[in-house]
Amino acid sequence: MSLPPLRWGIISAGNISSEFVTDLLQPSWPEKRANHYIKAIGASSLAKAHAFAEEHVRPLLKKNYTPFFNPKCYGSYQEVYDDVDVQIVYIGTPHGFHKRDCLAAIAAGKHVLCEKPFTMNAKEAEEVFAAAEEKGVFVMEGMWTRFFPLTKALQKFIHDDQRLGTIYRTFCDFSLDIDIPSLPETSRYKDVALGAGSLLDIGIYSLTWGLVTLSGKVGDAAEEPEVTSTQSLAHGVDVASSFILHYSATGRQAILTSTTNFPAKKNWARIEGSKGEIVIDGSTPSNPSSFTFFPKDGGEDEHFEFEKPGQGFFWEADAVACDIQAGRTQNETMPWRETLRVMRIMDGIRRRGGARFPVDEW
Repeated sequence: MSLPPLRWGIISAGNISSEFVTDLLQPSWPEKRANHYIKAIGASSLAKAHAFAEEHVRPLLKKNYTPFFNPKCYGSYQEVYDDVDVQIVYIGTPHGFHKRDCLAAIAAGKHVLCEKPFTMNAKEAEEVFAAAEEKGVFVMEGMWTRFFPLTKALQKFIHDDQRLGTIYRTFCDFSLDIDIPSLPETSRYKDVALGAGSLLDIGIYSLTWGLVTLSGKVGDAAEEPEVTSTQSLAHGVDVASSFILHYSATGRQAILTSTTNFPAKKNWARIEGSKGEIVIDGSTPSNPSSFTFFPKDGGEDEHFEFEKPGQGFFWEADAVACDIQAGRTQNETMPWRETLRVMRIMDGIRRRGGARFPVDEW
């Protein structure tokens, strides 16, 4: 009972929201730091909200996995924003609606955790953060991978302990095999108004691994890399993006790629340094499970596995709960300036590559 409680409203009854809710309702996990309560579910129809609750929430109630109240179901998002029992809103809608939904929640005085990518471009992100600052509420982009114990341990291994020595290069690829031409025009993978394309959907993870492995700092404290990039487009949607980060002060480089044309490989990331290399493993770059250090001097390999009950959304959720309890409006792992930095890099990649969204002003 001493753990900070946080009362959630869920926006959208899609797949990502179901995974988030299921994780929050896990009975326990290592180093649990908060108690989470699902107070409301908002969907495009009341029937969808009830169906979501029946499938993903109420079965856990019956098993008594966690002490939370039966959530209210709403056939609109605004009813969630207006619910006095809701402290924070989790936004799991498609990219193209993130700005709209964030601003509506903020206007109602709610804290916000919004799925990645935070918005369609940096300008939209700036508008959301300006509104949050004026209202004095907490807002964070849900880049859950940055909060994994694996990610934290890897950063300590290479930046604090310098076990890799001088860092030279990072390679990371996120690949999916999606038959985009066969999808309906309204699909989020095909509709540019929804932010379609590999970059915002999965390339953001490749970019994230480049940023967190080449630099131990975030936001204004981080060195700004020079970026070179190219994209392959199909019907205006990027089906492949390749980009290089170059840190001129140290010579470090990251070679990063994303595509929806080919299935992923298992060992999707490698970091090279003067003392050896690290290979990161897992189902996808968004969901790592282990990393292995291969010493250059021929010493014994070191393998690090990390237990992860559920998907792993609870680590970011716990961090949010602790921040709100402490009266903070930003999180130190994913502050507003870091979100803006990522969005600006992706804006530049799209400008050079030609993947343009209707909301863009270039």
